[in-house]
Order: sequence, then C-alpha cells, then structure tokens
Amino acid sequence: RYHTYHQSNQQYNRIESLIKMTELPADVLDFKDKGNQALMGGHPLEAIGLYSQALDLLGESNPNAIILSNRAQAFIKVENYGLAITDATLAIETDPSYPKAYYRRGTAEFALNKPKLARKDFKMVCKLKPKDKDARVRYAACDKIVKQAAFAAAIQSAETIPLSESFQPNEFIIDPGYDGPHPSGGDVCLANGDLDKEDAMFEPGQLPMDFVMAAVQAFKDQKLIHKRYVARLLIHCKRYFETLPSLTKISVPSTCGEETKGDEPHVTVCGDTHGQFYDVLNIFALNGYPSPTNPYLFNGDFVDRGSFSVEVILTFLLFKMACPESIYLQRGNHETKNMNRIYGFEGEVKAKYDEKIFDLFLEVFCHLPLAAVIEDKVFVTHGGIPVEPVTMDEIKKIKRGCEPPEAGLMSDLLWSDPQPFNGKSPSKRGVGFSFGPDITEAFLAKNDLQLLVRSHEVKEEGYLVEHGGKTITIFSAPNYCDSMGNKGAFIHFAKDCEPKFTQFDAVPHPDVRPMAYAAGMGGLF
Repeated sequence: RYHTYHQSNQQYNRIESLIKMTELPADVLDFKDKGNQALMGGHPLEAIGLYSQALDLLGESNPNAIILSNRAQAFIKVENYGLAITDATLAIETDPSYPKAYYRRGTAEFALNKPKLARKDFKMVCKLKPKDKDARVRYAACDKIVKQAAFAAAIQSAETIPLSESFQPNEFIIDPGYDGPHPSGGDVCLANGDLDKEDAMFEPGQLPMDFVMAAVQAFKDQKLIHKRYVARLLIHCKRYFETLPSLTKISVPSTCGEETKGDEPHVTVCGDTHGQFYDVLNIFALNGYPSPTNPYLFNGDFVDRGSFSVEVILTFLLFKMACPESIYLQRGNHETKNMNRIYGFEGEVKAKYDEKIFDLFLEVFCHLPLAAVIEDKVFVTHGGIPVEPVTMDEIKKIKRGCEPPEAGLMSDLLWSDPQPFNGKSPSKRGVGFSFGPDITEAFLAKNDLQLLVRSHEVKEEGYLVEHGGKTITIFSAPNYCDSMGNKGAFIHFAKDCEPKFTQFDAVPHPDVRPMAYAAGMGGLF
C-alpha cells in the first residue's frame, strides 16, 4: 500500500510540475524552449543566457524548479559547478519533489570531489524515482568511491613507496609483432643485455628526436608506442619534474631557427588542448615543431574531454625528454585524479594501456610546475591568481607531489577565474574565488610584471583580453568537444613581451567522439 501511495504521490507531483509549466507566461516558455534547444544542440553558454532571461521574467520571488534545474545542467557543461549547485539547491527549495534538481546537484558535487554529498542526492533521486536505473548506477558509483576512499585512508602509510620507484619496465617483453618505433632506431628493440642502455635513452636530453617524430607519426596513424617505452618515459619525466621549482623562468631565444615561424625569435604560449591531438598537430603545422629556437609553453589541461588525450600528453612528454628547453609544461586542473576519473583520461589510459600506466601518469601530473614567468615580464599559470598578492618566491616554493588541496595557493593557480569588476567573489566553479582587475593590478605591481596570461576557459575567438589589457585568457582547443564552435589560438611573445595572437579552426579527426572513454559518472558530463 505504501509503494502504491508513494508512486501515486510522485505522479501527482509530476503532474503538478507540468501544470506549473503550462501556467507560465508564453514569453517565459519561449525562452525555456529555446534554451532546451541550445543545450541539446551543444551550446551551453547560449542556453544559460536563454534560461536566465526566462528566470528574470519570472522574478526572484517566483523561481521555477524546472528552468533552474535546466540552467544547472548548462552550468555543469561549462564546469561552473558552484553555480550549478546554487541553481539546483534553489530548485529543490522550490520543489522538493523534483528529482532532476537532486540529480544536477549530485553531478556537480561529484565533479568537485564531494562523493558523500553526491551520494546523498542520488539516493534521493532513487527514492523519488525507484525505477530509474541510471540513478541507481550513479548512487552505486558514489558509494563505491566513498568506500574506496575510506579503505585507502585506513591503509595509508607514510612509508608508501611511489610506483615509479618500484616499477620494472624491463618486465615488459616487446612482441615481434610490434610494428611501432623503437628509441634505438630500426625495426627491432634492443636485446635484453642492452636494456640499461635503452633506459638511459629516456634521460632528459638523450631521447633521439627520430624516435619522437616516429612516435608522433604513429599516433597520427592511430597506433601506439609500446608500453615499455611509455613506462620508461613516465618514470624519467617524474624524476625530472620533481627536481624543478614550482615556478619556471623562460627566456626568449636569441636567434630564430629552422622551425621558427615569423621574423623574430619568440616563445609560443598555448592554452588548453584537452585531448584534441589532431588540433595539436595543426598547431605544429602552423607554428613549427618544438625546438630550442622555437620553444612552446603549454599551459595545462592537456588531457580529458577529447579522446586522444594519451597521444597529446605522450607527444608533449616525448619532446620534453628529447629536448627539455624546447617545450615547457605546467599543470592544469585536469591534470588531477578526480578530473581524470570523470572526464575520460583514466578510462582512455586503461583502454590503451593499463591501470599502472595511469598511476604513473598521475605521478607525473603531481610534479608538473604550476606557473612560469617569461622574460621577467609575463606571468603564466593555468587558472589565475590568489585574491591576496603573493611573491614569485612564494609560488616558486609551493610544495608539489600531491593532488591539489581544496583551498590555498596551488588551488588558486589551477582553478581561479577573472571577473570584470573589482574585488573578489566566490568562484562560479565552486572552488576558490574570482578576482577583479584591481587584484590583477596589485599582483603585477607587487612582482614588477606587466601581464597575466591564463587559460582554463573556452573563448569564442580562442582568446580574450580583459582587466584593461592586463589579463589574457588563451584557449587552444578549437570547436571544443566537437560542439562549441569556438576558434583556438596561441600567443607569440618576443623580447618586448607584446602579445601577438594567431587564431585557427578545428581540423578533422578520426571518428571517435569526445568523452568516449568516460565511463560511469562520466556520462553526466
């Protein structure tokens, strides 16, 4: 009898919600419907604007749970998890029986690595919709993560040895059928007696450039390099990066080289690439491959979303080990375990290699530098700056080798965003703060810098200049997720450090959709 009553009550609530929608003014319904079309068409920013217009017409005293929940989903699509939680919470307060509101809030909480809160919301969805298999899957996924975290905390030991220190790449036998490149050249790998020589090839500056270019060609042909070589690469990269400070100093080359595009020496700064390997190849086609006279700085978020993330990050790391001064890499908020679990990189690595290789990637990510200064004038970091000015020395000394904490200087560098008005505000992402032009000005003045360059946000033209010309956002993943329609861009900085922008469009790629390897909760995003 209770079950029958519960189902009847749910049906009544749904009917009541539908009645409320039909009672909405025609112009509100029109904006809502257009917002739905934009969201389903892969245009979440447009959808946010349309839903906002619908809610503005209703007024703050008359919120609508369905429209709020829909806008929360659009915020999730652009990783504004804090705003998504705010909208979903207001939707729940407006209609506590509306299951999609709990679903949206649980999704955003999960993205912020708060599985206990997400589990509670998905449990509520299961209560409101007992037959919803998808909700039960999401609840089970959250429950599993909570229990895994508890188990890991219980067995954690300060003496735990990192995998990179115990892993034995020599145990991987290269099958005669492997037709990929070898660092030693030729068609066969080195004999067992020469494996120490093979390992030495992966030391910084020792990796043959012929092997790097052959690997890039293999990736382009949708092939992989052998797991033994990947393991060696990752282990040596981790050892190399952990010797570096958290702040890198970069100088513009004194002369042009064969790869240099343009009339004067420069450093090229690229933003997010997000697993869009064929667009990375297009950057190299337009701007030349990395070299000492054509150096690049890739500003984080190499992986996730795009389904060729393995190829992107391996290409960057191969160039780094072949010629460390040709390419500089720093961490983004997606070079983290939780983001990788949600947005596809973990699934992709496990599909193309295995779990241990993924764990080695995580070790590398934890040791990546966090920021760079070009010619003592341009500060470059993935997200932004803290709301209280800090010195370059404080940034240089940030302790790495860990997942980012929820708050603090590392979190600010990875997650923060600029805002157009002075002061600070809680971040729309739900992590840290947004910073205004006055905060940018104070940071630059304190450190005798002239410009802040950051990434972290898709921009329609591939870049955006704001804060009176003091802050630049650069984004290098065109037609982000095969749906946003944006351009990509990169910046040249010569000795004078005046930014010169190059825009480019997306190029075709093999028929593998974005997020193809995102399993479980990944389908929510």
